[in-house]
Amino acid sequence: MPNSQKTANPLLKILGVGFGIAVTIGGTIGTGILRKPGPIAAQLGDAWLIMGVWVLVSVYALLGVLCTIELGVSVPRAGAWYVYARRAFGGYAGFVVGFNSWLGTAAATAFGAFTMSEYMALLFPALAGKEPFVAIAILFGLGVLHWGGLKTASRAQEIMSVAKGVGLFAFVVVCFVYGKQVAATEVVETTANVAQNGSLWAAIIFSLQAVFYTFDGWHTAAYFAEEDADPANNLPKSMLGGLALIVIIYLLVNAAILYILPMPVLQQSKLAAADAITLIFGQQSGTIVTFFLMISILGIVNAQVMFNPRVLYSMSRDGLFLPQGTRVNTGGTPTVVMPLSILMATIFILSGKEASGKLSDIATFFFVLGYASGFASLLRMRQTEPHLPRPWRVPGYPVVPWIALLASVAFLIGAGFQDPASSQYALVFLALSYPLFWLVRRLNGGQ
Repeated sequence: MPNSQKTANPLLKILGVGFGIAVTIGGTIGTGILRKPGPIAAQLGDAWLIMGVWVLVSVYALLGVLCTIELGVSVPRAGAWYVYARRAFGGYAGFVVGFNSWLGTAAATAFGAFTMSEYMALLFPALAGKEPFVAIAILFGLGVLHWGGLKTASRAQEIMSVAKGVGLFAFVVVCFVYGKQVAATEVVETTANVAQNGSLWAAIIFSLQAVFYTFDGWHTAAYFAEEDADPANNLPKSMLGGLALIVIIYLLVNAAILYILPMPVLQQSKLAAADAITLIFGQQSGTIVTFFLMISILGIVNAQVMFNPRVLYSMSRDGLFLPQGTRVNTGGTPTVVMPLSILMATIFILSGKEASGKLSDIATFFFVLGYASGFASLLRMRQTEPHLPRPWRVPGYPVVPWIALLASVAFLIGAGFQDPASSQYALVFLALSYPLFWLVRRLNGGQ
C-alpha cells in the first residue's frame, strides 16, 4: 500500500482568500523590485524596452497562474510542482522536481535572510561584521513563530504583506506628487549602453532573468491548497487577485522610478527606489527606506519558511523522503521538515554571502524548471486523466499551457547560453538525482 494512503492528513484546513492573496504578494515582492530596475536599465537603456520586459513577464505569470489554478483545484495537496510532476510523470520526476524546489527555495531563503541582516547592520552599526549570525537568528525567530501554528504564521504573513503593499503604493504616490519638484543636479555620465553597443538579445535575456527572479512567487498560494478551507472557490480568487496587485505595483513602481531618475542615473543605481526617495527628501530619508527594505524582505522570507516545508511534507507522505517528515503539531506546523528547511538555509548562510548569492542566481534557473514541469504536467494529466474533476479549467486550452511551456523552455535555453554555470549545476544535479532517488526508496522499504 502506498505511503500516501497509510498516513492520515493532519494539516489544518483553515486558510481563505485573504491569506492566499497575502502569501502570493508576500512570497513574490521582495528586494527585486527595489534592486533590479538599475541593472535592467544599464542593459536596455530605454524606458519603453524596460516597461516592455516587465509587461512581457507579467503576461507569462498570468498564463502560469491560469494553468496552476487548474492543477491546484484538481489536485489540492501540499507541495505544488512536486505534486503535479509526480502525478503526471511518476515518482522519479516528482522527486527531481520536489527536491529542486526545496533546495532552490532554501537558497533563496538564505540569501533573503542574509540581505536583511545587512540592512539591519546599516541601522544598528554594532551588528556590522555579525551578519551571518544575525541572519541565522532571523531564521530561528521565524521558526519559533511558525512553531506556534498555521494560524499565527498566516496572520503574521497577512500583516507583513499589507504593510509591504501600502509602503509601495505610498512610494508611487510620493514620486508622482513631489517628482515635479525634483531636479537631479548631478547626472552621472555613462557610456555603457549594452542594448545599443552590445547584443540586444543578450541584454533582453539578462533583463528577463532579473524580472523572472522578481516575479518568482506568483504560484505560492498553490503550496497551501491542501490547507485551504475551499480551494475550488478560494484558489482562483487568491492567485488572480494576488497577481493583479503584484503587476499593478511592479508597473507603477517602475513608472515612478523612470519618472524621477534620469536614465544615466538609473543605469548606475544599485537601489533605484532609495535613490528616488533620496532625490526627493534628501539623505536623511535613507533610514526610512532601509527600514522598509527590512520589512519587505522579512515578508518574503516568512513566506518561504512557511511554504518550503510543505514540499518535503508531501514527499515524505508519498515515500520519497523521511517517514518522520509527515509529523505535524496541533497548530498545523510540520515539526520535522520545517526545522530541517531552516537548517538547510542556515548551511547556505554559513557558506558565505557570495556563495549564497550565487545559489540564489542558480535558484532562478531551477524555479523556471519548476514552472515548466507544472505546465507539462497539466498537458499530460489532461491526456491520462480526462475524467479527473476539474472545478477550474484553464481558458484557451491547449494553447495557453503550450505557450507557457514553450516560453519557459525558450527562457531556459537562453539563460543556459547567457549563464552556463546555472545549467551546469542543473545537469550535475540530474546526474546525481537517480542514485539519491534509489537510496530514498530503499530507506522507505522500496515503496
